[in-house]
This record gives sequence, C-alpha cells and structure tokens, in this order.
Amino acid sequence: MKGNLFDVSGKVMVMTGACGILGGTIVKYFAAQGVKVVILDLERAAETGHRLVDEIKAEGGEACFLPTNVLDKAVLEENHKVVLEKYGRVDILMNAAGGNMASATVPPDKTIFDLDVDAVKKVTELNLFGTIIPTMVFARSMAEQKEGSIINFASESALRPLTRVAGYGVAKAAVANWTKYLCAELAMKFGEGLRVNAIAPGFLLTNQNRTLLTNPDGSLTQRSHTILAHTPINRFLEPEELLGTLHWLASDASKAVTGTVAVVDGGFDAFSI
Repeated sequence: MKGNLFDVSGKVMVMTGACGILGGTIVKYFAAQGVKVVILDLERAAETGHRLVDEIKAEGGEACFLPTNVLDKAVLEENHKVVLEKYGRVDILMNAAGGNMASATVPPDKTIFDLDVDAVKKVTELNLFGTIIPTMVFARSMAEQKEGSIINFASESALRPLTRVAGYGVAKAAVANWTKYLCAELAMKFGEGLRVNAIAPGFLLTNQNRTLLTNPDGSLTQRSHTILAHTPINRFLEPEELLGTLHWLASDASKAVTGTVAVVDGGFDAFSI
C-alpha cells in the first residue's frame, strides 16, 4: 500500500461543465495536486476554458480545454480521442454538466397544471443524459485499464423534493439512481477498480441560481432565508468546501467506496423540526 492514499498526482481527469464557478474551482484545485486536467464545456465557454488553462499552466500545472456537447456522442468520441492522444488514459471522470430552465419550474404564482412538460424533458435530458453519454464514452478507457473513478453531480433536490424546481429535482434524482446502478454494472463486468459515486452539494451561490437566491440589489430572497433557516450552519456553502470530498472520491483513500451519494450540505438534509 502506498504511503499517501490521497495522492492523485499524475492522474488524468476529465470534467464536463467545467467552466462555471464551481467547475473552475475544482479543476484548478486538482491541477494543483498534480492532476492533468481536461476541461470540457460548450464552445461558447471557450474564452473561460482557455483562461483556466492559462491560469493552471502559470502555476506549473497541466491542462487543456476542449469544446464539447454532452448530448452528442460523436463530439464526445472526438474529445476522447484527443485525450488519449495527449495523455494516454482517463483516470477520473467528473460529470458536472447540467442546469435548469425557468420554464421547468413551478413558481409561487403557478401550479403543477402550468408546468411546461417540454422544458422538463430538456432539463432531464441535459442533467441525466448529459451524465450518461459522457460516461459511455470516457468509461471505455477505464474499463480497458480496469480502474477509474467516476464522480457524478447530483443535488440536494435528488435527496428530497424541493419546492419550485420540479424538472431539475426529477433529473438529479435520476442521476443518483444511475450512479447506484452503474457502480454494480461496471464493477461486476470490468473489475473492482472501477468506481462510481456522486456528490450532492448543498446550496451555493452560482451563476445558475443567483437570480433565485438574490434580489437585483444583492439582498437575499425569501427563498434564501427559508433555505438558511433549514441549514444548521446557517450559511451558503463555498465552492472550496466540496474539494475535500471530491479529492477523497477521486483517490485510493475511497478505494472500497462505490455507489454512494456523498452529501455536502451544511446539515440541510439532516435538519428537522
């Protein structure tokens, strides 16, 4: 057994949806641990992706940006080919691509009968199939290597239904279920070295939810106050507070951990009154 179970230096990590606030924090952290980082995101995020690469390289790390579409298997196959040509393997896959649409929610002035079903389908496609399809592509390398760690991004809404976010909650609950299914599928058919877990972050202020949690003047919305009243640590999380759990799941320190949903939420899911 090697001395440092958390040593991830030299590993190759592919992360989808990597150009947001959370993704940028994560890829820079792992690059600082000696991981070769592949940043995947939409073409429109290219400027941010290249800036992240420059920042990582300025600190002595290794990274590259590849434009992608997590719903297009052909594009992902081309990404995979480039990664193998450049680095030769894939050790860690983080499926962080996802998002929500206002039309897939049920705001206070509407009811379930006003729900836009087509919008719910789009949100489900992005979050669920945007996790399934990249896994089908990049996990092939892991199957050949007989080892690899896949980390999916679930949500607090995967653990219990939250008001308003109808489509997003359904999609993230499906991601959690897929995580548990896939852990058995890969381990039993390709070896115990393949692991699949998910992280369920609590509430963070990101570009995706800022309009839901803050008013135009920057003050907190009533929804934010409700969330914090049900969060024992009484604050929103910082992106950096997910890093320890992600590092653990990516490393040999969690070698026997698979099929789990690791909750990092400041106690929100545990709170009761």
